Amino acid sequence: MNILILGGGGREHALAWAALQNPKCDKLIVAPGNAGIALIAECAALDIEDGGAVISFAEENAIDFVIVGPEAPLAAGVADRLREAGFLVFGPSQAAARLEASKGFTKEICDAAQAPTAGYARFTEAEPAKAYIRAEGAPIVVKADGLAAGKGVIVAMTEAEALDAIDDMFGGEFGAAGAEVVIEEFMEGEEASFFVLCDGETALPIGTAQDHKRAFDGDEGPNTGGMGAYSPAPVLSDEIAEKALEQIVRPTLREMAKRGTPYQGVLYVGLMIKDGQPRLVEYNVRFGDPECQVLMLRLGAQALDLMHAAAEGRLAEARVNWADDHAMTVVLAAKGYPGAYEKGTEIRGLDALPETAFEMCFHAGTREEGGKVLSNGGRVLNVTARGATLQEARDRAYAMAERIDWPEGFYRSDIGWRMLG
Repeated sequence: MNILILGGGGREHALAWAALQNPKCDKLIVAPGNAGIALIAECAALDIEDGGAVISFAEENAIDFVIVGPEAPLAAGVADRLREAGFLVFGPSQAAARLEASKGFTKEICDAAQAPTAGYARFTEAEPAKAYIRAEGAPIVVKADGLAAGKGVIVAMTEAEALDAIDDMFGGEFGAAGAEVVIEEFMEGEEASFFVLCDGETALPIGTAQDHKRAFDGDEGPNTGGMGAYSPAPVLSDEIAEKALEQIVRPTLREMAKRGTPYQGVLYVGLMIKDGQPRLVEYNVRFGDPECQVLMLRLGAQALDLMHAAAEGRLAEARVNWADDHAMTVVLAAKGYPGAYEKGTEIRGLDALPETAFEMCFHAGTREEGGKVLSNGGRVLNVTARGATLQEARDRAYAMAERIDWPEGFYRSDIGWRMLG
């Protein structure tokens, strides 16, 4: 099978690594890829949001299966264009991708499906939004309706913070994503991520994870795209996962199918769990990053078979074979992230890192130049390890992080602290 993966981050490096473990993978191309992906697969310079360009490339390279990594090409309808051209694709249609591309749309679906989630209101103007905040008080959550690269959510602990968030969003900080705003009740509890493959009808759980959003130790500092993650998430017990499936995921899938927009791909279900009851925080229509890295290391070769079954509508017959293990990923980011940071700094010591089924360094924001690996983003590397226990996975991951020579980078030293103390 000739496979094309769209994307160039740590998530796509992990997807590529997992695909290559499977003997069904004959040829693998990743567009655009990064310096780490280039060591294991062919990389191609391609505008992945241009459906026509992706189709031409897939035809020229006799691609059998396309896996769409990030949300932007899904929201742009690239999966639809590929399907119309006869390609097998893993990833939802543009209409179904609205579950991530529009917070307001997701709330509509939850209302129709009677899925438990936070109370909310939607606004297209600043003053009514501010009046609502003053009436409700803080803490409160302010969300840009559209895609904002994982950064359009402000958990405001004070009224002033919430009002500032409204000014930022309607002032254009998140571009078109902030033209409409969703304001939600602040939900208490413990947050966890539940990953479910869907083929339009069947929902197949493939794992749980928890990530650390704040930049610094002790969950301090600004929100980021994620500074590390571990799997499984102990708070998401089998019983709670089953509740989430019955009360949230399956009703959502039924409602999407009823509207003529069946959902196919991975559904990333962000949950808030309190007193054994899950409520939906948000949906994402792609694998989380960095959660994908821990899931792929745990799933290995079967990940490709499962994604292929989802694309072909065969999930009812698919089974997930989980090892009784744990995985952790630690993100190495450029100093200054998520604010201003420097690109193009050299990273040394990567050649000496182990590359096994238990330890992998997945590249996120890197490029190769003159035989050197240079930083090329905010979140740059994901050192990822498996172990029989979370402590063992943690020890392996941090041992790798310590061997990387990159003075311009930083990482949190406490990933998994809630579980490990």
